[in-house]
Amino acid sequence: MSPYQLHCSGIDRKALVKYEIIRTNCLFIKTSTRRLADEDDELSEVQPDAVPAEVREWLASTFTRQMATSRRKTDDKPKFRTVAHAIRAGIFVDRMYRRVNTTTLLQFPEDVVKSLKNLDDWSFDIFHLAEATNGQPIKYLAYDLFSRYGLIPKFKIPPATLETFLHRVEEGYCRYRNPYHNNLHAADVTQTTHHMLCQTGLMNWLTDLEIFATILAAIIHDFEHTGTTNNFHVMSGSETALLYNDRAVLENHHISAAFRLLKNEDCNILSRLSREEYREMRSLIIEMVLATDMSSHFQQLKNMRNLLTLNEATVDKPKALSLVLHCCDISHPAKRWNLHHRWTMLLLEEFFRQGDLERELGLPFSPLCDRNNTLVAESQIGFIDFIVDPSMTIMSDMLEHILSKVNVSPGEDPTSDGDPLSAFSKQHSTRRHKILKPWAIWLAENKKIWREQAIKDAAARLSDKIEKIETADSENAEDTGNAAQ
Repeated sequence: MSPYQLHCSGIDRKALVKYEIIRTNCLFIKTSTRRLADEDDELSEVQPDAVPAEVREWLASTFTRQMATSRRKTDDKPKFRTVAHAIRAGIFVDRMYRRVNTTTLLQFPEDVVKSLKNLDDWSFDIFHLAEATNGQPIKYLAYDLFSRYGLIPKFKIPPATLETFLHRVEEGYCRYRNPYHNNLHAADVTQTTHHMLCQTGLMNWLTDLEIFATILAAIIHDFEHTGTTNNFHVMSGSETALLYNDRAVLENHHISAAFRLLKNEDCNILSRLSREEYREMRSLIIEMVLATDMSSHFQQLKNMRNLLTLNEATVDKPKALSLVLHCCDISHPAKRWNLHHRWTMLLLEEFFRQGDLERELGLPFSPLCDRNNTLVAESQIGFIDFIVDPSMTIMSDMLEHILSKVNVSPGEDPTSDGDPLSAFSKQHSTRRHKILKPWAIWLAENKKIWREQAIKDAAARLSDKIEKIETADSENAEDTGNAAQ
């Protein structure tokens, strides 16, 4: 429950402070030594017989590449917020929301308000929100997040400008009528990113500008997606591939198109940033969105895993936020089954449409794009085992490493010696941070269901094959008999 939700339910400020104490307590639960992910998850280590050839080809073509992107230098060691800061931040956001809500131009329908009450949940139902918003999930979800995090007053964003920007973003996502890479996917990734910020405590490691950049990057990370892959753009020689020299074709377009949109005065929610703030914002967004290029997946995980094995490793914020956004982008197999299955079917339909286009253009089918020859269950098992599960594991290790260093400095604690907050802060300041991992149970559950489905599918294919053989034998026997007569 967020401060905004507490406000809506009529809970007073004392209850809000109590809530923040309890929430912070959860963030500093003592845990055993973190397990290091020392196994190598490079695709080269996947045994040839671990997955079907088609699935392995898809993994190789989608999640690997020849060259890794260059990285910026590590930032200076960040400053950390205290427990008291987190509590004050909660009160601040609540106050600001009350102030902004009285002047906001965007009215939230009752069904939308009800849906957004569950916005902090890991398996938030974005499809339900899309229905409640009449197909405008980005508009209402993002506006609510800007309010919850206090970004509207902090960065002096005119409500009308924010509403116009979100409306135009929504239009851009619907431009190609994609089954998967559309405004629902963008809203889902944005909500998942919000969960990572608020439910793990990551927001307490970030400045307001970094929170702003993270949410905005999630919102625009697939802006104007064409519904086809980078490889398709390269193989078909599209104008976009020519423009970006075959490198991170779509990701470069998402960023460029979004910043071109922001140049319009009626959409420029960054207009009140200083020159330095704008450069930092743009740099963060560029790095985060480029990191969603699936071909950099294994290198990104390998770099982070190696970094975490070092003593006193310092993770810089762009790399950390890039990994978080990448994980949120591929997180649907870690959600509740009904959500994951629905996303899977939508993505496969998008793949199949690309396959149909490849057939028309005389191009070879990309992996998983042939609607008549795709192993659905096996592809999802491979996706979970070799992509999603290792990603979530390394991200979890990274977050626990980062947040274990978010210690309380007694000199910064404004509470009195007799205040229970002060005692709590001192008691928990050196404890190792442990995050909740709601995705773990769903990854295991979903993989189990897919394995059961794979067995059924294999049996069905075998049955069809036997039936075809028997039919052929019967026809041959009939032809032989006719010939004998």
